[in-house]
Parts: sequence; structure tokens; C-alpha cells
Amino acid sequence: MLKILLPTIMLLPTALLSSQKSLWTNTTTYSLLIATISLHWLLPTYYPHKNLTQWTSIDQISSPLLVLSCWLLPLMILASQNHLQHEPPVRKRIFIVTLTTVQPLLLLAFSATELMLFYIMFEATLIPTLILITRWGSQPERLSAGIYLLFYTLISSLPLLVTILYLHTHIGTLHLTMLKLSHPTLTTSWTDFLLSLALLMAFMVKAPLYGLHLWLPKAHVEAPIAGSMLLAALLLKLGGYGIMRLTLLINPLSPHLHYSFLTLALWGALMTSSICLRQTDLKSLIAYSSVSHMGLVIAASILQTHWSFSGAMILMISHGLTSSMLFCLANSTYERTHSRTLLLTRGLQPLLPLMATWWLLANLTNMALPPTTNLMAELTIMAALFNWSALTIILTGTATLLTASYTLFMLLTTQRGTLPTHITSLQNSSTREHLLMILHITPLLLLILKPEMISGMPL
Repeated sequence: MLKILLPTIMLLPTALLSSQKSLWTNTTTYSLLIATISLHWLLPTYYPHKNLTQWTSIDQISSPLLVLSCWLLPLMILASQNHLQHEPPVRKRIFIVTLTTVQPLLLLAFSATELMLFYIMFEATLIPTLILITRWGSQPERLSAGIYLLFYTLISSLPLLVTILYLHTHIGTLHLTMLKLSHPTLTTSWTDFLLSLALLMAFMVKAPLYGLHLWLPKAHVEAPIAGSMLLAALLLKLGGYGIMRLTLLINPLSPHLHYSFLTLALWGALMTSSICLRQTDLKSLIAYSSVSHMGLVIAASILQTHWSFSGAMILMISHGLTSSMLFCLANSTYERTHSRTLLLTRGLQPLLPLMATWWLLANLTNMALPPTTNLMAELTIMAALFNWSALTIILTGTATLLTASYTLFMLLTTQRGTLPTHITSLQNSSTREHLLMILHITPLLLLILKPEMISGMPL
């Protein structure tokens, strides 16, 4: 664990002390090295906890998410090079430092075996993202987006803190390995029902559940590209991961909780997919699509069967890479046309033909086309839900149909059709952008060859 954490923390002095000329190269290569070293965590083991130290350990559920958070740091640094071109060097350094502080926090959050440490890290990731959104966002509305993000997260996670402290006084420990051995403390009484609701609520807002998702489109639209990638690929996964970890404590789940969250999640997947069909703003469309995908993850991780857990795991990883890639593509068109409106950025295929290829690939993975892990995940989740109740197939089926239709709508409006008259010449796509897309899409295409690495099931 430390052989990744210490180099990551040493990225901070690297970013602060590198010469101005070699700042980007140093930080990017260094973080890529950390990402490649972290790949060894993916090796499946028979042990439930690898690298068990007193506070952290890695098991099959957390290792894919840990590798994903290491993998995305170099990509975020790569993606934000262009829009930081004209900033003074001090601000560039501060930007890179803010990005790198998120990574050790996330690594500790995903590998914590102690609930209090997990809670602290879960909250601490909020601060760098808030700085990213409110300082480097493009419009003045970024302040209201930051306030939405802050208050949604805080209001939902204070009850979580109270519940964690209550559990500590009752059980005497918050160690996850110990909690699994002790009897489930939360019974079916009314107070314990409220406590389990408080446990889940913080993660439901973070994931986000439909109805508690209003901060997400706002934050995504206002955030710079690195902020969007961080939010979509990693911070939403904290929600899903928290649900998977903590539902094991509330055993058995009270049916009131069960049904309400399941119906909201599935109905939300349906609703947000249909909202996507009416969007005019490209970034907000991608943000709403990630709400609908995370709805499936929430529904699956509340069911608590082996199938649904592994489906939720695979969907979290593949959605992290896919939506991050879509945000990168949206950003590359935004940097050229300075507009996120779909009507003003249509018909770009003849101008940037290679970018159109990446658009096609990203949209097909978002749509869950057969050779991708997205399809495998959605099928697993649908099978698990269908096994629980046959009626869910109506909701999940319609959601899939709508997902396919809005993804194709997005592809057709951005790439096909007549070019708007105000676009006369566009800057060519750079090697940096192509490398960025390759680093996003290759893990997605390679993971289907050995999906048990990210399925969260010990072999």
C-alpha cells in the first residue's frame, strides 16, 4: 500500500519544484509510473484481505477502484494541459497539486478497513473538488454549483457520522473485519431503521440516487475537464462502494428501505435517460447519463446477491472509464468551438475525422455494445434484478432502450448533419488528445478478455 501512497504524496513536491519547462512532463510521467505499478493490485487472490495493515487492506471489491483512481490521475493532467496554457506558472502548480491531493485521499477511502478513516477520507475528497470547481470553472454559475455540491454532501453525511459513532459505542470497534464477525447490531426496530437510513443516505446522495441528484449536472457543467473526470469516474464510485461496504452491516435490510431505494433507482434510470433525450447542453447530457448508470449500480448493490455485487462492480469500473472519455471528447469540442450547445457544435465529422472515430467508440461503449464490459455488467445486473422480481425487466429494458437512443442522438448531433455556418476553421486534433482517448479505451476493450479481475468476486 505504501509503495503507491508515498510516491503519490511525493508528487506534490515534484509539482511545486519542477522547472516550468518540465512541469507537465514530470508530473504526467511520474503519475503514469505510479499507475502502472498499481496494476499489480488487480491480481486475484483467494484471501479476502491482501496487504492487511492496521487500517488499510485491499480485497476484490476495492482493488479495481484503487487501480482506477491511480489510472485517472495522469489522464486528468493530460486533459487539462490545453486550458491551463495561458495561466501563470504558479496557478498551474496549484492546479496540479489540487489534483494530486485527491489521489491519496481516494486511495485511503477505497482501502480503509476502519469506518472512521473511511468517513474522514470520504469527506476530505470534497475539498479539492470544490476548489477545482469554484476556481477553475468557466462560468460565474460555478459558485452556485459549488454550494450545491457542498451542502448536498454535508447535509447527507452528518447523520452518517452520528450513526458511525453510535455503532462504535455499541460494538466497541469500527473495524470492518471485526464488524463482519459481530452480530448485526441494527435490528428491525424503528430507531434502527432510521439509523440504517442514515448509513445509506450519504452514499445515495454521492452516487447519486434519482431525486438527490440535482447537484451532479450543475457540478459537471461548471467544472473544468479534470473536475468532470474526477467527479464522474471516481467520486460517484465512492457512493456505490460505500453502499456495497455498509449494506453488509444492515443485515437483513428492512423491506421499507429495500423497496423505496430500489424503485427510486430503477425509476431514476428510466427518468434520467428520458431527460437525456431533451438536453441541449452536451456536458449536462453526459452527466444525466451517468445518473442513470449509477441508478443500476445502486439497485444492484442493495440486492446484496453475489451476482448483483459483481455486476455493480463491473459497471462502476466500465462507467468510470466511459463517462470520463465522453467528458474528454466533449471538452475537446468545447475548446475548439467555445460552446457546449449541441445545436452549435454539430457536423464535426468532416473536420475532425479521427475524433469522430473516438466519438463512435465511446458512444458504443456507453450504449453497452456486445464486446464491452458495460454489456456484461448490465446483463448481470438485469439478471440479478429479474431473479428478485420479474417485473423489473420492464424498467431495466426500457432504460436500456432509452440509453441506446440518447447515445445515438448525441453521436448524430455532434458528428453528422450540416456544419453550422459560424464554424469556418477548427484547430486540428493533437497527439495529446489521441493518446488520452487511447488510454481511456484500451483498458475498456482489454478488460473483457479477463473480466474476473474487476468483477469483485474472489476466484
